This record gives sequence, C-alpha cells and structure tokens, in this order.
Amino acid sequence: MVNRKDLNPDKSPEAAYGARLRTAREARGWKQDDLGVRIGYSGRHISGVETARKPPTRKFSAAVDVALGLEGTADSFEREWGEIEHGVLLQGFPEYVAFEGRAAEIRLFETGVIPGPLQTREYALALADGEVERGDITRGQAEERVALLMERQTALTRPMPPMVIAVLDESCVRRPIGGHDVMDAQLQQLTDFAACPNTMLQLAPFSLGERRPFNRLVNLLTLQDRSVLSYVESETQGQLDRELACVLPLVRAYHQLQAVSLSQTASVDLIHQLRKGPP
Repeated sequence: MVNRKDLNPDKSPEAAYGARLRTAREARGWKQDDLGVRIGYSGRHISGVETARKPPTRKFSAAVDVALGLEGTADSFEREWGEIEHGVLLQGFPEYVAFEGRAAEIRLFETGVIPGPLQTREYALALADGEVERGDITRGQAEERVALLMERQTALTRPMPPMVIAVLDESCVRRPIGGHDVMDAQLQQLTDFAACPNTMLQLAPFSLGERRPFNRLVNLLTLQDRSVLSYVESETQGQLDRELACVLPLVRAYHQLQAVSLSQTASVDLIHQLRKGPP
C-alpha cells in the first residue's frame, strides 16, 4: 500500500489508540474515507488519529464505537479515550487490556499487592485512596481507575472464560491493605478464585530468596492463535512485547517460578492461616 506509515503502538497511549483503530478498520475492509463517511470525519482526519498526529476526542471515539459496534464494551474507544485523557494508566496498558479481554490464557505475577484481576472493589479503592493521599492522582482519577478495573474484571468472566494462572509473591497476601475487613475479604476472594475450574493460584514463598526470577509485575497472554505476548511494569512505565526473543525468556522463567512455588493446596492453606491470625 502506497504511503502506508508503520505504526508503533508502544510509543504512546495515543499511538496505541491509533494502531488499534487502524486494525479494527482494516479488519472490516474499510478505507479511511469509508470510516470517515460513517462517523462524520474526513479520511485525512482518520489518518491523523491513526498515526497519532491528531489526538482523539470523546466525540470522535463515541462515533467510532457506534460504527464498529463497540458501545459499552471493554474494547470501547471512548473508554480508551478516557484512559488517555485522565492519565490513569501506564503507557502500553490500554493495548494490553484489549488483548487480555480476548486471551485464551492469562498468566500473572505480582509482588507487594494483589494483581488487578483478582482485587475486590474495596481493596482497589484502598490502593487508589493511598495514591490520592500521596498526591499522585486526583480523586476523579482514582474513581476512574477503579471503574476501569471493574470493567476489566467483567471482560474476564465472559461465557468462554480464559484460563487464569496467578503466582503471587508471599508479600501480596501478607501486606495489609485497607484494614482488617478489607484484607480479610480480599483473602477470601483469592480462595474463591482458586476454587474456580479455569484458574490456578500459587504463592511464591519468601524462602525462595534470590531464586525468585521476577522482581516486578509480569503478565503473559496466550491468544487464540497461540501467540504469546508479555507485559511488564516498572514504577513509571509499562511495556507490551510481541517479539518471541523477548517473550520466550519470560515464559521459561514463569514455568520455573511455578515449579518452585507452593502448590495451590499449600497456598490456600497459608491464606486460611493468615485469615485466622496467630494461634
């Protein structure tokens, strides 16, 4: 195709939005002008948004959702616009969430806090409130973040749910968040999660020491075509990767982590002990 510009969705949230828009448009066999006619914008404007030269707006995003049949769904472009506008998510994360909602298998690792898909609303609110108190985000951004998390969880309970494997560092279940009642309900939710037929829960004990391969969040997605994506986070940046050379070492390390972590039965027993408190 002449003058087709390669897109890098990892460059910025706007770039991820534009790349996803192009993918959705081309999947329907539409040219930029075809989409433009359907939503009341010029093909040139569509091109500007896809290449991140023009920022998307709420009006534009809502029109795209109507044209693509995505109104009110986890893949809504209006929702992604909100994430960009309010700055509540790290770079790369909106695109990751879109893939997560369609994945056949999801593997999670986290240290320090329960990962988002397993959080109760009250636990998520307590974490967001802490960020507000520190001045990291506004109250409005906190509410938006929790609302987006709840939508993300809904997408994972679809009629054909994915296999979800979670390996949590022991610190996740020992670090008190939100007070006794909030933490107790969160631990109960973890045991409920472990009892589901499409899940697996393991704790990586403190005794692993230097043998624990990860020191930060690592998520791995297996898509319907069996391709695997990785998403990792630092304190300030998220990185989505599709390159096999980058993803494969993380997959191997995850398998090794599972091999040395507690079994699901032992993990649930430890959670029960924590809920009971010291003898």
